[in-house]
Amino acid sequence: MRYLKYILLIIVILSLSKERQCFAQKFADKKYYLVDSLDLGALPESDKHLIDSCLKVYHKAKHDTSKINVLADIIESMMHEDWYKFQFYQHQLIETALKNTSSKKELKRLKKSSAGSLNNIGYFYQDQGKVKDALVYFERSLKLYERIDDREGVAGSLNNMGSVYQGQGQLKEALDYFLRSLKINEEIDNKSGLSTTFNNIGNIYSDQGEIEKALDYFKRGLIINEEVGEKYGIANSLSSIGYIYLQQRKLKEALDFQSRSFKIQEEIGSIEGATYSLINISEIYQKQGQIKKALKSGESSLTMAKKIGYARLVKRAAKSLSVIYEKQGNSLKALETYKLFIQMRDSLNNDQTQKAAVQQQAKYEYEKQKAIDDAEHEKQIAIEQEAKEKQQIITYATGGGLGLVGIFLIFVFNRLQVTKKQKIVIETQKVEVEQQKEEVELAHHELEEKNQEILDSITYAKRIQNAILPPLKVVKEYLSESFILYKPKDIVAGDFYWMEIISFRHSALEEPVLSKTEVESPNEQIAGQARNDGSIVLFAAADCTGHGVPGAMVSVVCNNGLNRSVREFGLTDPGEILNKTREIVIAEFEKSEDEVKDGMDIALCSLDGNTLKYAGANNPLWIIRKQEARDEKEEDNNQQLPTSNYQLIEIKANKQPIGQFDNPEPYTTHTIKLQQGDSIYIFSDGYVDQFGGEKGKKFKAAAFRTLLLSIQDMPMEEQNAIIINTFENWKGNLEQIDDVCIIGVKI
Repeated sequence: MRYLKYILLIIVILSLSKERQCFAQKFADKKYYLVDSLDLGALPESDKHLIDSCLKVYHKAKHDTSKINVLADIIESMMHEDWYKFQFYQHQLIETALKNTSSKKELKRLKKSSAGSLNNIGYFYQDQGKVKDALVYFERSLKLYERIDDREGVAGSLNNMGSVYQGQGQLKEALDYFLRSLKINEEIDNKSGLSTTFNNIGNIYSDQGEIEKALDYFKRGLIINEEVGEKYGIANSLSSIGYIYLQQRKLKEALDFQSRSFKIQEEIGSIEGATYSLINISEIYQKQGQIKKALKSGESSLTMAKKIGYARLVKRAAKSLSVIYEKQGNSLKALETYKLFIQMRDSLNNDQTQKAAVQQQAKYEYEKQKAIDDAEHEKQIAIEQEAKEKQQIITYATGGGLGLVGIFLIFVFNRLQVTKKQKIVIETQKVEVEQQKEEVELAHHELEEKNQEILDSITYAKRIQNAILPPLKVVKEYLSESFILYKPKDIVAGDFYWMEIISFRHSALEEPVLSKTEVESPNEQIAGQARNDGSIVLFAAADCTGHGVPGAMVSVVCNNGLNRSVREFGLTDPGEILNKTREIVIAEFEKSEDEVKDGMDIALCSLDGNTLKYAGANNPLWIIRKQEARDEKEEDNNQQLPTSNYQLIEIKANKQPIGQFDNPEPYTTHTIKLQQGDSIYIFSDGYVDQFGGEKGKKFKAAAFRTLLLSIQDMPMEEQNAIIINTFENWKGNLEQIDDVCIIGVKI
């Protein structure tokens, strides 16, 4: 008994110690971070950076509108489940601003923000399984959108309410809300709203067992999402189509669509969507009999569902896992996960919740009809009141006429006094307006000066950047039949082209001499080849991280790395040059206290007579050769695109940048024997990634290949002109999205 007392005493001490630790836990300062119980230690680094950068702007903002917009950035972009704390705080701020604002324009903007915040709060409660609270907030949002005549907002709120009824199994009511939303979205041509509604209606038909109808609506939603480039919508549509194929037991197609959805959900950071796709993938593997893969996907999905706290996802993941554990013979785990499934199911779908949903719908319909009846009643009262007033006017007109003369005299006297005062006020206001005008003009002038200073600085930076680029006359001197298309997105660029000439003396005992770019032209020259004095021509097209000023700064570091690799370390092999350049760039960035992951993609060539050596970091080399010149015995895995006269050979790059990279490998040097008439092309990704055309899509590599193959019979300068003209016509009125750099050389 004495030992038992000691053991109990130790347990009590340990529990008290744990309590002290819990009470000692420190949350973020509410005065700065605005919300209660925000544990910074539990947040991912991306969320910490987002919150800190936004709150710096928030605390400097002088107007409520600016603060509301900053909080909206946090709410929309934050990944951790604590986003809702900022949502509640933002809603309080909006309500306060509404009370203190008299401007009609500002009131409408704030009411729209309020309706959006109510919607988000409804989302939160829906994900928590608190359906009654979710419906209350969705309904408040709907009424507010109706009041300010925001039809897009009305359609969105109807969609949300339909989703709640669908979750409760009330499919008829849910479909009614979705069809009302669909009608509005079609009338206002709201592509985003249409894709969401198509997906929701597809879910209804799926739940009702009408599989073909469901599949049709999901595919219609996918087409719209791909048309507008909405990745979140594309992922959801792919997942929904995959789920239908799963029901049809088309397991191969189902796995393909779910895997594509999961990849996109991971790219955009949607934990909820990725979890849903993982659950479906687990069930597909289970039906295929691949129990190990099913278990791995299932356990990952349950972990993610618990992490974000979404009861409906926990329910699905737990149910799927219980079946997998049972097939494995793990009865204990099967029972544990099945209990979790029952717990989540009861939380989401109990009688009280269903009654709340029905009551909330009835309340909304009643209040809507009551508002119509009240409006009619008020209109009738106004008509009767108008008739009474007319009768009173007739009755008292005669008596009032006698008093009008006296009143008129008094009025004239008063107006003279008022006019005199108004003249004084008007003169004063004129002076104030002139002063304000001068202040505005002064501020505008100061702003223009600041902008001009910034522009001058960037323009000067362009001169510095141009200084590191090889002069075109030197390029033509060593590569006479060539062109360089260099088109920065902004004044300065992250893309750059590079050239270095390595001259060898005749004595084999002497070291190679690195020539300067400013060299005299030789007497003899071969088009597209190194000069016949034994020179090796190194040239490259590089694409550094970013564009504009940040990209230009990175380009200077990377250009210096290339120069040092050749001039200081005497390297001539492209692969070895890239290896050394990577070391130099990483070493430069490691000097910073902050972690810098910037770098560059590059295609680097060395040309010695008819021998071409190439190494690349993410950027390939294309060689276009006449069909009859192709060596049939040549073996390669390069992609080819044949035409009637020419074919394109692609030499692939190493899939790693010049910069920080996990498990880096040495860069591969490829050696190619060139033939007379061969054309060489290296480039950054700015050309093929440009949006344009009738549908606003990317140009893409396939179209670029076709373009190059179609102009092979033309001189390089004419090719350059056609490539530029094609780019401008494709881009049209759209903005150039990235720097463009292309180098073409004909042998």
